[in-house]
Amino acid sequence: MHELQPVVDYLKNNELILATAESCTAGLIAARLAEVSGSGAVMECGYVVYAVEAKREMLGVSQRTIDEFGLTSEEVAREMALGALENCGAGITLANTGLAEADGELDGTLCFACAMLVEGEPRVVSETIKFPGERNEVREQAARHALLSVERYVARLRNPFENH
Repeated sequence: MHELQPVVDYLKNNELILATAESCTAGLIAARLAEVSGSGAVMECGYVVYAVEAKREMLGVSQRTIDEFGLTSEEVAREMALGALENCGAGITLANTGLAEADGELDGTLCFACAMLVEGEPRVVSETIKFPGERNEVREQAARHALLSVERYVARLRNPFENH
């Protein structure tokens, strides 16, 4: 069985259709999910928004948020996730932004966000993770982390006051 099969099964069992909004993983989250048999039933679309302009124009990330918090921020990831949720027919979105390769302390730092409608209202959760390794190792770890976190993210979105 593929390592990510439980993610596809979880999405199917909960009747959730996923969209991604990816910056530094450049479509890897969607690609890894697509490797799993049956993923076509749970995947709507994927946005690859590497450039600042793409984040703004395709997902509605505000320039003010970018200026105030920086591109590697949970605030930008949250706006990416909410923008994808608003723009497509998916019921849940995963977004990430960060630096898979940089000089300094932000190297390997990725910000993740997950958004979905709960009782008709959009909700979003986010987190920041620092991964070790070279550029593509960081990207692989990030894609895997995002997908393996779906169930935990959904629990946080549905029950925001419980520890998850």
